[in-house]
Amino acid sequence: RSRPSLAVRTLAASHVSPSDRKINFISARGFIAMQPRDSVTVAVPATSANMGPGFDTIGMAVDVWNTMTVTRSDKLEIYVEGEGEGKVPVDDSNLIVFAMKKAFKHVGQEMPPLKLECQNRIPFARGLGSSSAGIVSGLLAGLVLSGQSLPVWGHETFLQMACEIEGHPDNVAPAIYGGIQLGTHTGERWLSSRVNIPHGLQAIVFIPESIGETKVARAVLPEKLTYPQAVYNISRTALLVNSLNNNELGALKFATQDALHQPMRGVDFSHMEPVIEAALEAGALCAYLSGAGPSILAMTSSAAGDVFTQHEEERGEKAVADAMAKAAEKAGAPGRIFITEPTQRGAHVLHATPSFSDKGRIHLFRETGIV
Repeated sequence: RSRPSLAVRTLAASHVSPSDRKINFISARGFIAMQPRDSVTVAVPATSANMGPGFDTIGMAVDVWNTMTVTRSDKLEIYVEGEGEGKVPVDDSNLIVFAMKKAFKHVGQEMPPLKLECQNRIPFARGLGSSSAGIVSGLLAGLVLSGQSLPVWGHETFLQMACEIEGHPDNVAPAIYGGIQLGTHTGERWLSSRVNIPHGLQAIVFIPESIGETKVARAVLPEKLTYPQAVYNISRTALLVNSLNNNELGALKFATQDALHQPMRGVDFSHMEPVIEAALEAGALCAYLSGAGPSILAMTSSAAGDVFTQHEEERGEKAVADAMAKAAEKAGAPGRIFITEPTQRGAHVLHATPSFSDKGRIHLFRETGIV
């Protein structure tokens, strides 16, 4: 599979002088000691889990981002702007803080007092991975501040830590690595595998005003399933991966059908079936309940270049978005529409102090400049 875009991997690849390299060490936990940082800014994408039949197994990173700057301080401070403002806790019960504590503990350190400044664009509790984004951003920031990096190949230690908190890989794997990720447990550890994203895919997401709690959405699921239900989902999960890998977009409508969780959750989401049907009738390749809901994600193709430079009639996302919004309104579920796209990029560092770059010779660039 293609090389993961795990941001923590850049720590090991950053410039280290020969003298510094001598004092680095690999502990029994598998981390490598490097230079601690005073502050770090990280970015983590939204994710859409399950993608229909891939319950707790498949997820896709979406080009909507939360960013967070963490700075060493004399006390814990948390500031939140945007999505979830006034709703997420701003004390040590915050999931980001829990993840940072885990990162520091993993490398044998205690988390120091920190100031967190969160800019949230991922809708809170809507089935777009806001919790996983918090977990991954906390782990990443904690590792960078503590001055440690982790092994990826054959270990995926970052993924193990995230799954220990989340319980399953369908959101955290794409949040870490980007793209579409398959996740499974080997009996010894969590394992991820990248799935192809066909060029030109667009994601149209209907986001209801109402929230959806994962624990509530899981409570409606039955403890036992039938063989026909299992076969139904196995066949469609295989078709989904095969269709994506072979760019066979016409099969996605069937490949994203589900019998394990959507029918049960649809009882509480009256907008689900009408919005999915409206998206398909308007020309979407597929549509499904994103994660545990209540958001619905549809996909279209034919995008080429920036949306503002291509004739609208060559693209289908606007018509699909309009149809989804009208169907939701008719079903009594007011909300908003995000038009975005899958992203191959996962969690990464935007800036750090001290810098990772050797300013005299080697410059590590990200979209905001030198890291």
